[in-house]
Amino acid sequence: MKRLKFIFLLMISMVLFASCSSSKKTVSSESEKREVLSKSDVIFQKFEKKYGYNLNSNTLAYVNRYKHVAIEDMEIYKIPASITLAQGILESGSGGSNLALKSNNHFGIKCHKDWKGKKVRHDDDRRRECFRKYAHPEESFDDHSKFLTTRGRYEPLFNLREDDYKAWAKGLKKAGYATDRKYPKKLIIIIEDYNLYEYDDLVLSHQKKKKPRHTQYELVANTDSDNYIVVNKGDTLYSIARKNSVTISDLKSINDLTSNEISIGQKLFLSK
Repeated sequence: MKRLKFIFLLMISMVLFASCSSSKKTVSSESEKREVLSKSDVIFQKFEKKYGYNLNSNTLAYVNRYKHVAIEDMEIYKIPASITLAQGILESGSGGSNLALKSNNHFGIKCHKDWKGKKVRHDDDRRRECFRKYAHPEESFDDHSKFLTTRGRYEPLFNLREDDYKAWAKGLKKAGYATDRKYPKKLIIIIEDYNLYEYDDLVLSHQKKKKPRHTQYELVANTDSDNYIVVNKGDTLYSIARKNSVTISDLKSINDLTSNEISIGQKLFLSK
C-alpha cells in the first residue's frame, strides 16, 4: 500500500513539474515576442520623429499599424517584413483602396480555383474580377504569407536571403505576382523611403541571438535509424526543405505528398 502511495505521489509530482516547465516556456516565448515588437515600436518612433514630417502620413500610419503583423509573419513564414509591408502599401494604397476598405484585401489576391472563403467582384485588368474577401485586414496578411509559401511558382523566393529585399522584389515580379514592369522598383522605393528593412534586421538579429547550437532538425535527421523531422508550429514545406538541404519536389516525392500542405506533429522523411 505504501509503495502504491509513493508511486502515485511521484506521478503527481512529475505532472506538476512538466506543467510548470511548459508554462515557463510559454512565458519565455511571449516575453521574447513582446521584446521584439517593443523594439519595432522604438524603431518606428525614431524614424517618424526624424523623417515623418516629409513623408505620407497615411503610409506612416499603415506601417505603424501593421508592422507587428509583418514581423510575426516573417518569424513564421520567412518572408521579409519589409516586403510584406511594401506590398501591402502598394497594393492597397496604404489601406485606402476600395478593395482594402470594403473587403480587407490588402494584397490584391484574386479568388483562384482553390479559394473557399468569401468573394467580392472588383474591376481590375478585366471588369468584375473575383477577389478574396476577409473579415479583418490581419487575415489578408496571413493569407498573403500562405499564398506565397504554398504556390510552386514562388518557391525560388525562399532560396533568397531574408534581408535581400531587392532580390525579393525582383523575384515577385519574375514569378508573376504583378504585371507592372516597374513593380520591383516601386517596392524598393517604398522600403527605402520608410526604412522598412530595419524590421527585417530586427527579426534576423533576434533569431540569431536565440538560435540553439543544434536545431531539432539536425538532431533528428542525423540519427542512423530514422532520417526524418517532426513538423512544428510555423513550419512550411519550404522552410523545412531549406533547413535540410533538400528540394521541395524531393520532399513531396519521398513522403507521397500531393500538395504543399503539412500539419503539426507530422513526420517528414528526408530520404528514402
